[in-house]
Amino acid sequence: MLDILTRAGCFVAIILLGYTLRRTGVFGPETFGVLSKVVMKITLPAALIASAAGKPIDASMLTLALLGLGGGLLYILAGWLLRLKGTASEKAFYIQNVPGYNIGTFALPFTQSFLGPVGVLTTSIFDLGNAIICFGASFSIARAVKEGGRADFRRILKTAVSSLPFLTHLTMVLLNLNSLVPPKPILTLAEILGGGNACLAMLMIGVSMNISVDTKKLGTIVKILAARYGIAVILAAAYYFLLPFSLEIRQTLVILAFAPIGSTVPVFTAELGEDVGLSSTINSIAIVISIVIIVALLTVML
Repeated sequence: MLDILTRAGCFVAIILLGYTLRRTGVFGPETFGVLSKVVMKITLPAALIASAAGKPIDASMLTLALLGLGGGLLYILAGWLLRLKGTASEKAFYIQNVPGYNIGTFALPFTQSFLGPVGVLTTSIFDLGNAIICFGASFSIARAVKEGGRADFRRILKTAVSSLPFLTHLTMVLLNLNSLVPPKPILTLAEILGGGNACLAMLMIGVSMNISVDTKKLGTIVKILAARYGIAVILAAAYYFLLPFSLEIRQTLVILAFAPIGSTVPVFTAELGEDVGLSSTINSIAIVISIVIIVALLTVML
């Protein structure tokens, strides 16, 4: 338990370091964009390759992608129900800001560090479904609700397949299904680059955090987060007690169930023309809540 708390404490310390460096002006407004590009285009794909390479996949594990997709759709429904009697704009905001899991820059560093190769592989497959929600589905549905049109499913697929982490997930799953392993030089390079993913991802989260609560909007924050984590409790219990997978896979799914709201949510909220400041605050508070819950779960499960 001490080792788990120590490593988790280091993650929190790196987040606080990033937050402090931004608040004190050491990191400027452009820092988040730079860190985001490095993580999403270099260290995250490398970490996925290094951790998942050569790990056999049972065909039944592909259903994990449906869990990622299904969870996202459940949250979209919850967002719609929360503002069932609201305006079209309010419904769109909730539909966009309730669903999606922050896997690559939040959950993966935890599963990579605490649950090993099985955790990374489970995370990769789960994120195949989640990516469809994060990279277009929730936004397309929210826009359709706001504008009274139809969801653009072609755009959803186009956005998902243009994501390098998504393509890396998909490539590694296909390679493992066919018992293929990338060449040794590629794996060595991936191990070196991927070794920095957890640190840079946590630093990026700290830099991006913006907790500024407007009391007039407190009700919206509470509703969204209560729905988010209330559903997460139910999903985590179902994953752990009902699914016929190994203990390591079920433990990973529990951690994923409590991952915070997707990091792309404020970006798509801005594109919808909705309150991006409120979205960023909800996203930041969710990160804090998820850290507390996931650290507690790790100390209990491992």
